[in-house]
Amino acid sequence: MTISAFTFIKNGEILGYPFLQSIKSILSIVDEFVVNVGDSEDDTLQLIQSLNDPKIRIIQSKWNDKMKDRGYVYGQQKMIAQFNCTSDWAFYLEGDEIIHENDLQKIKDTCEQYVDDDDVEAVTFDYFHFYGNANSYLDSPAWYRREARIIKNSVRSYAPDGLFWLVLEKNKIGRYPNAVHSGANMYHYGWVRSEEQMNLKSQKVQKYWNKKHKAIDYKEIDGQIIKEFKGSHPTIVKDWLPKVEGLFKANPDYKLTRKEKKHRIMIKLENWFGLELSKKHYKLIK
Repeated sequence: MTISAFTFIKNGEILGYPFLQSIKSILSIVDEFVVNVGDSEDDTLQLIQSLNDPKIRIIQSKWNDKMKDRGYVYGQQKMIAQFNCTSDWAFYLEGDEIIHENDLQKIKDTCEQYVDDDDVEAVTFDYFHFYGNANSYLDSPAWYRREARIIKNSVRSYAPDGLFWLVLEKNKIGRYPNAVHSGANMYHYGWVRSEEQMNLKSQKVQKYWNKKHKAIDYKEIDGQIIKEFKGSHPTIVKDWLPKVEGLFKANPDYKLTRKEKKHRIMIKLENWFGLELSKKHYKLIK
């Protein structure tokens, strides 16, 4: 059984991605790591090259800035990397996602267990979406709680954007992949970077959704969905994390949006009936 990891990254340094830590967090369990590096305004390429690991294979690409439909450029760049994977499984890791060292064996065991099971096409992870600082994460149906990040390399799949896959049936019809759970967590740190870096990212990427940048203020959020993180962070990212104590505090006078009011109702339904109502881009079969 073999595993290829893959990702795409552009301007990772100036936009505050912990992309080097992300890559290194799973190198020990993969047979290769394909990194698609877009033309950048910083030293992203040189920093990845400096890892000097024989498992890392770098592809250089130029993004299509004329493609402004629903983030499809992200899907294109994701698939450029995936199409170059050569193993039984393809493990997609975004530049702000990191795996805990305690979960590595679980992931490898899951891939080993289901590599010859034709019913299983993908493997999912539970998510911690850290927000504001390393002590706080978001728990709401608005933030996916579980997502597929590993897919069989023999499955006819494509990515409409950077987040999820569709499996092709009869060449035309796409469906979510049939998945099993890894028992592992995904640590997502995108909203821990500084507000300055997050706003710079928004300025550079909103065009791919045909949207205009709107200033981001971390405090402008529903404070009820901010939860305290009581676990341990992956060792490899601890030096990168901001040294801030306590739970991140939202603006107490913040006015909820219509969507946030809807999500509060969904949370009540979850609590009352034991449901889990966040969006799922997979079908859990085992």
